[in-house]
Amino acid sequence: MKRTIYNKLIKWKLSKDRKPLMIYGARQVGKTYILKKFGEQEFDSFVYINCFRNESAKTLFAESKNVSNIVLGLSAMSGVTITPGKTLVFLDEIQEIPAAVSALKYFCEDMPELHVVVAGSLLGVMNLEGESFPVGKVNIMHLYPMTFSEFLLAMDKKALYDILASHDYATAKIVAPLFKDMLRQYYFTGGMPEVVLSFSQKKDINEVRAIQNEIIASYMSDISKHTGKEAQRIRMVWQSIPSQLAKENKKFIYGAVRKGARAADFEIAIQWLIDTGLVYKVGRVKDARIPLKFYEDPNVFKLYLVDIGLLGALAIVPPDQILIGDNVFKEYKGAFTENYVIQQLSTIPNLPVYYYSKDNSTMEIDFIVQSGDQVLPVEVKAEENTKAKSLRTFVTEEFSKYNLTGVRLSMKDYERQSWMVNVPLYFTETFFETNDDL
Repeated sequence: MKRTIYNKLIKWKLSKDRKPLMIYGARQVGKTYILKKFGEQEFDSFVYINCFRNESAKTLFAESKNVSNIVLGLSAMSGVTITPGKTLVFLDEIQEIPAAVSALKYFCEDMPELHVVVAGSLLGVMNLEGESFPVGKVNIMHLYPMTFSEFLLAMDKKALYDILASHDYATAKIVAPLFKDMLRQYYFTGGMPEVVLSFSQKKDINEVRAIQNEIIASYMSDISKHTGKEAQRIRMVWQSIPSQLAKENKKFIYGAVRKGARAADFEIAIQWLIDTGLVYKVGRVKDARIPLKFYEDPNVFKLYLVDIGLLGALAIVPPDQILIGDNVFKEYKGAFTENYVIQQLSTIPNLPVYYYSKDNSTMEIDFIVQSGDQVLPVEVKAEENTKAKSLRTFVTEEFSKYNLTGVRLSMKDYERQSWMVNVPLYFTETFFETNDDL
């Protein structure tokens, strides 16, 4: 399956300033698959070392800081002659060997011509156990679940993909029913590559849900194995997210996790979920000026699941409620659609995303996006009923002095108004990638 990160990997390979590459991402988002494909297709030779329970690799990195010796050892372990400039060395699950993470500094300084990539599902929370992280000595990329655009390619809908990529709103209007149908399917499958592959090949909804449940079970296993006494609290936060999102006000409420709970009870658990990439945190801002980070309220935020398909599985939503009719767009207080939007926005580099609300009123803006030198208030509408009272008030009254342009994401066709642009939901990713249509 095609992933947009592949082009970034090619640029990294060709860069003269290249450093060892570290790929972050939650378990099951496709890190191993895409890096193996990259190594096999773009290099003369490829070395794959899985660090999980690999005592030979652990000993190698523990006993040697000499890059030449390490490369010789990796070559012996893999049976592949490593030639700098022609071989890709891929160390998977590298969090299992902290000394290997530290050794990336030596690869960068002593053998920069060798292409080295590393990945791991728990890199964000790893304990280096006395080793030092190679600050400034690695390039970093993030891999997320497949976006809607990538889903279209996987489903052999290249023509629809091209419409999104070219921002062809006129043609999109003509084929809107096709986009709506594919979006409904994406809401069900989500973007986990194994799920998408199964659905694209078999269209078996029971198998899709079974794979989603297996992925969730693997997350629960990670929590149990790696978090000690925090495991129960992490599971409680994770399990509470569907009900948190089903509220009209989706602000995270500690008391909804456990009666009487406070921030101190669950802040470590929440941070673990964020660091492992299992949730997206969207903080609240109190103003609409750049940089938005200056105006963030650290005590108020929303949490969304890493993948919209997993949200449906975790909430045990019957597949027919998603795949048939418009229930998924109308029900659940827009939870699915907001989760869909943040899932697309999170894949775009340098695009800080927050939300806005006032303490003394019901006015809330679903997302506030900092795109280049612009602040874009974004209202998400799950269907075609698009009365945007809060967005209009925000743009034309509350912050009229800033001359903002509102963005409404809905099932309606593309439309420009004096104070706002309506963007079809299926254009979310491509619209914000370039921001050329404002």
